Amino acid sequence: MAPVDVPAAPPAQDEATYSVTSETNLLQRVLVHTPGHEMELVSPSNREEMLFDDILHLGHARKEHLLMCSIFEKIVGSDDAVLQIGELLLETFEKAEAREDFVERLIQSLPEQNLAGVEDELKQLSPTELHRFAITGETDLPVTMQPIPNLMFTRDLAAVVHDHVILSHAATTARTRESLVIRILLQYHPLFAEASDNIIELPPGATFEGGDLLVASEDVVLIGHSERTSFGAIMAIAHALFEKTPVEHVLAVDLPKRRATMHLDTVFTFAAPDEVIVFPPLLEKHGFGYSVHITPNDSPGRFVTDMRLNLRETLGTLLDRDLTFIPCGGTDLLHQEREQWTDGANVFSAAPGAIIGYERNRRTFQLLREHGYRVVTAGSFLSYYESSSFTPGSERIAIQLAGTELSRGRGGPRCMTLPLARSATPDGG
Repeated sequence: MAPVDVPAAPPAQDEATYSVTSETNLLQRVLVHTPGHEMELVSPSNREEMLFDDILHLGHARKEHLLMCSIFEKIVGSDDAVLQIGELLLETFEKAEAREDFVERLIQSLPEQNLAGVEDELKQLSPTELHRFAITGETDLPVTMQPIPNLMFTRDLAAVVHDHVILSHAATTARTRESLVIRILLQYHPLFAEASDNIIELPPGATFEGGDLLVASEDVVLIGHSERTSFGAIMAIAHALFEKTPVEHVLAVDLPKRRATMHLDTVFTFAAPDEVIVFPPLLEKHGFGYSVHITPNDSPGRFVTDMRLNLRETLGTLLDRDLTFIPCGGTDLLHQEREQWTDGANVFSAAPGAIIGYERNRRTFQLLREHGYRVVTAGSFLSYYESSSFTPGSERIAIQLAGTELSRGRGGPRCMTLPLARSATPDGG
């Protein structure tokens, strides 16, 4: 196989490698992973170990995912706005240094896999062979590993705040290799070379996944204290953000430690700067409003913390704007629970008021319509703008992605996207 061409130049000087100061400003660059062969290796016998509730039909899942990517390209107005992690990893593995570092970190992180005995052989694998092993666990060597089908949920690999990227530290063994993949990619790929010093790593023992972090504004960040993100990780992240970015407030939001609410973005996402889609039962009845407000102290490395009992009021005060909370699933508890289970609260904003979610959550979309959104299918959106550009801010639009297969993976459009850069202003101007 011919060597993979590695981009020779970093991003243009006027296009930051990492730049996220809002959940809703116009998207510029996003990292995704369209599911591949690794998804076909999930079986009834290993699906729970792989953290899957069901088995996906790969062909349909790929079509749905690629359709979502086409929507992002149209909204951003650029064919290179969407970066595929699999392609970037293959390019990264063209560097012998990257391959060796990956193998050494893999052996250290997963001692139970007994890979040390084939360390030299793993380091001698070609870029294509190591790429296959990294994602599917398959190799001709006398070792096997499970695949990493959760790579599709790229949001959990990291979180970008301002010009820094916080690397995840997976809470489950099934996702440990994903953390290594993103670490090697961001350190060695030429696209990220100039920002290699802008990586924040957490201390050993702290667990964090990117679905728990939301950038509410330039100086306010929310982090879910969930079954996947420890409070120690939140404190470490707060320390790093206060030291390296303009962030002045971190809200640690307490979540029930269960699968249905595994991350903050499963129950709470921004549709626009002043609109939030939320799972009401947690906010109103089960203590979801409880949070710890963390601010920096005058002494380096010291914090001031205080308990806040009403997230709605606290967030409105910190952001200095009135927030509209749109209930996922409508007003009926049964439908709220049904649509939260299928990621009705996990929408992704590609521009202010331009969001994408799963079509099956029809009551959530009906409420969005009542709040002034034009609701369209993904196909209709692309057809309407086939020969014209989309103008951010021209209208509020909610795009329905069929997601028949993707939704069975238990993660919505926000889960499947890791924004690396958004514009400094809402409309990209």
